[in-house]
Amino acid sequence: MERIVVSGIDGSAESRAAAEWAAREARLRDLPLKVVHVWDPVPDPIAQAPHLSGGTLEHWAERIPRETVEGLRLRHPGLEVTAEQLPGGAAEVLARVAGDSELLVLGSRGMSGVGGFMVGSVGLSVVAHAERPVVLVRAGEQAADEHEPDPAGIPSAATPYRQVVLGLDTTRPDESLLEFAFEAAAARGAALRVVHGWSPTPYEVYSLAASPETQQLLAAQRAAALAAALEPWRAKHPHVEVVEEAVVGVPAHHLVDASRTASLVVVGRRIRRRSFGPRVGSVTHAVLHHSAAPVAVVPHS
Repeated sequence: MERIVVSGIDGSAESRAAAEWAAREARLRDLPLKVVHVWDPVPDPIAQAPHLSGGTLEHWAERIPRETVEGLRLRHPGLEVTAEQLPGGAAEVLARVAGDSELLVLGSRGMSGVGGFMVGSVGLSVVAHAERPVVLVRAGEQAADEHEPDPAGIPSAATPYRQVVLGLDTTRPDESLLEFAFEAAAARGAALRVVHGWSPTPYEVYSLAASPETQQLLAAQRAAALAAALEPWRAKHPHVEVVEEAVVGVPAHHLVDASRTASLVVVGRRIRRRSFGPRVGSVTHAVLHHSAAPVAVVPHS
């Protein structure tokens, strides 16, 4: 694996926002940035069409990475930026590229005026297949969106970062997911808000209705499990402020609510090698479509 941040680009507004986010992330991590443009060679019938030759399309395809790199170098002086153009299907190529990088960043269309993403088939396929972290960034995402407003309430990129939010399943707390979230918070000098949402079993629902003391006991058990999962990571990152939340309810709902005041939301995807192929879990899928902040999906065993 190469220690590099990669951004997939296609010339769209969402991919430009993703490339800008990737440049800022590369600077935070002190890593170079590579922009990758996947170009599907033109089939012969299209190449022979008037005013739409293969050479014309290839010329436009070459402009996208070149102009993207020029702009990024201008706006982020000192950042090492390179470009690569690869042939093939976007989903397959980007998933392969992700495996050779520290982090892959992709764009996603924002939903009209409200928080959330319109995650296309390519983005979902890459998230489902990539074996390295993938970040989805909305079109229109600005550096100031990741920071607290200034004292006058005006958006600013000069103020402290908003919190990083991590969704954690305490029954299977994966180290790679925790490491990614803690390092993201440390790099930003931001607090890490860890959300563990849980829904009572039918037996617990009956017990809760019959005994308020049972409700307190179950809540205490969930909070203790969350604290135990985080304890070694608190010790490893003593300068990261950690806020723990073990809350009753659908996990995705709590994570989407938390995303409104977050600079980044971190969720996991369990790698399953089965005959029906990779998939994105229900919580991650919901967060991807409704988060108001960029979402990092971290695959783990």
